[in-house]
Amino acid sequence: MTIRTRFAPSPTGFIHLGNIRSALYPWAFARSQGGVFILRIEDTDVQRSTQEAVDVILDGMRWLGLDYDEGPYYQSQRTQRYREVLAQLCDAGHAYPCYMSQEELDALRERQSAAKCKPRYDGTWRPEPGKVLPPVPDGGQPVWRFRTPLDGTVVWEDKVKGRIEIANAELDDMVLARSDGTPTYNFCVVVDDMDMGITHVIRGEDHVNNTPRQIHLFHALGKEPPEYVHLPTVLNEQGDKMSKRNGAKAVTQYREEGYLADAVVNYLARLGWSHGNDEFFHRAQFLQWFGLDNLGKSPAQFDEAKLRWVNAQHLKAMGDEALAELVRSQLERRGVEGDERLPRICALFQDRCDTTVALADWAMRFYTEVSASAQELATHCTPSIAPALETLAQHLSQCAWDRTAIAAAVREVLAQHGLKMSQLAMPVRVLVVGTAHTPSLDAVLELVGREKVLARLRNRPQLALEC
Repeated sequence: MTIRTRFAPSPTGFIHLGNIRSALYPWAFARSQGGVFILRIEDTDVQRSTQEAVDVILDGMRWLGLDYDEGPYYQSQRTQRYREVLAQLCDAGHAYPCYMSQEELDALRERQSAAKCKPRYDGTWRPEPGKVLPPVPDGGQPVWRFRTPLDGTVVWEDKVKGRIEIANAELDDMVLARSDGTPTYNFCVVVDDMDMGITHVIRGEDHVNNTPRQIHLFHALGKEPPEYVHLPTVLNEQGDKMSKRNGAKAVTQYREEGYLADAVVNYLARLGWSHGNDEFFHRAQFLQWFGLDNLGKSPAQFDEAKLRWVNAQHLKAMGDEALAELVRSQLERRGVEGDERLPRICALFQDRCDTTVALADWAMRFYTEVSASAQELATHCTPSIAPALETLAQHLSQCAWDRTAIAAAVREVLAQHGLKMSQLAMPVRVLVVGTAHTPSLDAVLELVGREKVLARLRNRPQLALEC
């Protein structure tokens, strides 16, 4: 059997990390099993679905590398197919027209609630042998309902939750199509999963209540349902369900904030799945290890500090050229163009950074004017160090411009003025790159370039440095 999975988002808002995890696991399962991964856009909610939301879904999946083999299919383009299947169900006696108005249905539910009964459709228009149905109202447009079995239970073995059994008496006759002919969610899902040959439905646990209804539809259509895998909820840092209303960010915002796609995949994979105690792994390892048996049963809580740590590990492991391209994009957003130095700048600072935004902050010091804080200047650039800075500028104006020669010039100035490295290096760093703490001084000066270094050393704030 070829494994066929799907991701079926509704384009009614931006897609956040909790949503995209429901794409990651079916994608990973299909890839790890040599199967097929399908993207389906469930856009039957015409009033709330937008093309902008579709674009965000596609952009987020493209950024994370969650490539699909088929699709995107759009439910809004399959209306004729749903009509055909509805007619098939009606001909087989599995569906029937219901003329109960919304007002009547609301009144029924109020009476049931007052009687402390579960609000549900009571089967008024369900045809049964010997039953006399109410007269069809003039001009009434019916909804079409499914004839749910009255007795027995629905049972399935969930790959995460284990055996689930629900009595049919708990289910009412769900609506398959509204009075305007629009098909409903549960109906469309079953028709799509059937037509697309889905073997494993991997989705959030909020769909558990839909599953018995969908299983009934599969059986009514003469098909075996797929295997179901209901994933535990992703919680935000406050312990609430991750959602737009609870402050969740769009997936693509993490890209803007300097996170790496592989790091986000790594972190998301651990939000509900594990491979021993491994926290940091690459995409190829994830696909090699991934299986449904190691999915967690408890809700997973998002932790942005942990995400930043994972991102830092991936950033440190990246090659200089690849990392430089990402940082170049960050610089371009700020109106700055990187040059051939950028890969070496990235290599110099990547161990100190946890996002490409932080790395771009460092790179900016090499491409734009810098200004140290008044506190940094007052602390490190005192009048007593001015002679040594002038001597260093003289040496640097004459030496070869490479790390070895720059380091030798610094040592000569230290010896000539009887200084320790920190006494000279910190004021130089403050003047040249605006901060007292950087990697190796000779490497920083070489990358800044002779002209800028000399200009920044000699254009010292007079108030702090005049003897």
